[in-house]
Amino acid sequence: MSTADFLLELRCEEIPARMQAGARADLEKLFRKELEAAGLKAGAITVWSTPRRLALIARDLPLATDAVSEEVKGPRTSAPEQALEGFLRKTGLSKDQLTERDGVWFAITEKPGRATEDVLAAAIPAIIRAFPWPKSQRWGAASIATDALRWVRPLSGIVAILGEDLVECEVGGIRSGYATAGHRFHHHGEITIGGAHDYADKLRACHVIVDHAEREGIVREQAKAAAAAAGLVLVEDEGLVIENAGLTEWPVPLLGRFDEAFLDVPPEVIQLTARVNQKYFICVESSSPSLLGEGDRPQDGGGAPPSDAAASATSPSKLGEDRKLANAFVCTANIAATDGGAAIVDGNRKVLAARLSDARFFWEQDKKKPLVEHAEKLGRITFHEKLGTVAQRQDRFVALVDAFQGQLADAVPAAKQAAAILKADLVTEMVGEFPELQGLMGGYYARAESLPDAVVAAVRDHYKPVGQADALPDEDAAVLTALVDKVDALVGFFGADLKPTGSKDPFALRRAALGVIRLVTEKGLRLALGQLFDASAQLYRQQGVEMESPSSDLLSFIADRLKVQQREAGVRHDLIDAVFALGGEDDLVRLLARVHALQAFVGTEDGTNLLAGYKRAANILKKEEANDQTAGAHGEGVVPPTGEEDPLVLVDDPAFKDIAAQFAHPERTLSYQPEPAEAALIAALDAAEPQASDAVAAEDFTAAMAALASLRAPIDAFFDQVTVNDADANKRASRLGILSRFRAAVHKVADFSRIEG
Repeated sequence: MSTADFLLELRCEEIPARMQAGARADLEKLFRKELEAAGLKAGAITVWSTPRRLALIARDLPLATDAVSEEVKGPRTSAPEQALEGFLRKTGLSKDQLTERDGVWFAITEKPGRATEDVLAAAIPAIIRAFPWPKSQRWGAASIATDALRWVRPLSGIVAILGEDLVECEVGGIRSGYATAGHRFHHHGEITIGGAHDYADKLRACHVIVDHAEREGIVREQAKAAAAAAGLVLVEDEGLVIENAGLTEWPVPLLGRFDEAFLDVPPEVIQLTARVNQKYFICVESSSPSLLGEGDRPQDGGGAPPSDAAASATSPSKLGEDRKLANAFVCTANIAATDGGAAIVDGNRKVLAARLSDARFFWEQDKKKPLVEHAEKLGRITFHEKLGTVAQRQDRFVALVDAFQGQLADAVPAAKQAAAILKADLVTEMVGEFPELQGLMGGYYARAESLPDAVVAAVRDHYKPVGQADALPDEDAAVLTALVDKVDALVGFFGADLKPTGSKDPFALRRAALGVIRLVTEKGLRLALGQLFDASAQLYRQQGVEMESPSSDLLSFIADRLKVQQREAGVRHDLIDAVFALGGEDDLVRLLARVHALQAFVGTEDGTNLLAGYKRAANILKKEEANDQTAGAHGEGVVPPTGEEDPLVLVDDPAFKDIAAQFAHPERTLSYQPEPAEAALIAALDAAEPQASDAVAAEDFTAAMAALASLRAPIDAFFDQVTVNDADANKRASRLGILSRFRAAVHKVADFSRIEG
């Protein structure tokens, strides 16, 4: 079948750069949907975008759809006449047009193929009207009607060519044609396109590079070259590369200079001023790490925790260290100027100077007050309507720092000093202008006050980590403030029953939990998280916020986040469950040490076989316990289910102690001669139980696993050679007691019932 390439160009004015990637994907999706509905299939499909056009090229499109035969099954030939009449009305056929097969009527219709040109003529208007722009508008006289054509900007032209033939269509009064427009300044008049084969070349000749990826490459490489030509290094920013490519059809990166006096302003402020307001790159004097990355610093301005938009933020680990900012910027022009771009650079320099003057004014004004005075305004900012103000939150920070002792005791004084001003920069002029810089600006203002380095770091880095790849704070005081910030948020929102639900996490609590996990585990902090959560909840209650401690829910939440995080490190989630299921384990460092030892053990032959023996023992005990409970429900006297706490152990009368011991270890008062395998398992338990207990107490979990491994052969032999459910009630009770003891010994390390396999 003959094929041809198809070109579609939809032209308008100024498609926002941030919408172009989504628009390309939507155009391809809608086009494929229309082809599929018509029974057509193209070869490769390419979609391009510029600020003024969306273009799609579909290669090797068949020139016609295939003829198809449709078959509809009807009633049986023996069915009542009314059924046949209904089928005929449905199909629009007469009885003599039906086909009978195996006693059933079938309606068979032949649909001839359609010209692809006709399919496309109907598809193009449908695509345009269905296009899901995030924001769109109506225009012209027709805009008074609510069903008028909508587009991101007024649609001005359609090019639709199959092979070299025009696909005639019309939408919103705009008819398709061969003509398009070139560069706004470099080319005047229309360009006649012959088809997909010459589209890109003809536009290039008229100063339009239609391939967005090619423009991105030009911006990326020529911006670096412009900086290198001046002896500088460009601070790379892929987001700016994409945005500048989306703003230009003929990108020309140019380097300019601004007044060196502006370098007194923190470098991150200069970068954000250039990046956010003007879409400029900045440069450094020598090769050094970038200042701010693709994302933004976290935002706490209204009292809410950092937004997810800030999760990819990065910031300097040391203020002013090895980051000498140059008084240079790179802007991207949309024309090849005859003066080499001198006038463009000068105009951009003046605009940037005005922006930097504002930033310098904010910087100087904010420094006139110490952070303690700025913090006095935090009472005006609500953290959350159920959880008080940011000032109250900061008071909780100061008190919660006292809950940290042990490894971090030496950092408590600096952390308390920082906690009293932790959120003070929220009310500064600079953070009001650039919310992305909160925390970071607090560190700069603390440094300007000559506060101790540890306090500066604790203020600056208390949002860290804001993403899985973000660096952790270096200073212990900063680790402390980062923990109290996240713990306070977690306890507050969980206590107010504002937990994440499904995919919704408006207060970024999942990220806060992952931050706590990373701080604790990567810094090796031995913390009882449950006690920390309880202490935080008590501070809320002292401020009049009614809440029960959400410690239990939070520990489960932390466990879920830990499983997600550790899965990427190759740790099995069921093993984390197996350790958490023991209860009372809220020391994440100890927990992971136990999990890692358990994972190594269950991967061995001894571990696999012991797990199989455990499951067999557990199933027998579970069945017996269920039988005992059923008997108890019928009023029969029974021994308390094996594995449960015996009520006799709670009796203080010495006369009952021996009886209680017999229930705990019935095999120790055997009324019969145990079989060799039975005696061997008892002996192995006598040796392994104290070894495992001592090893767990010493946090030597590898040794604990080794103690369990010694039970592998005895439990295998026990099941092979001993009948547990013996007809002799004494033997049966004793052997169930041995299995219960075996299960309890294993549970000293982990709940093996949670382990898969």
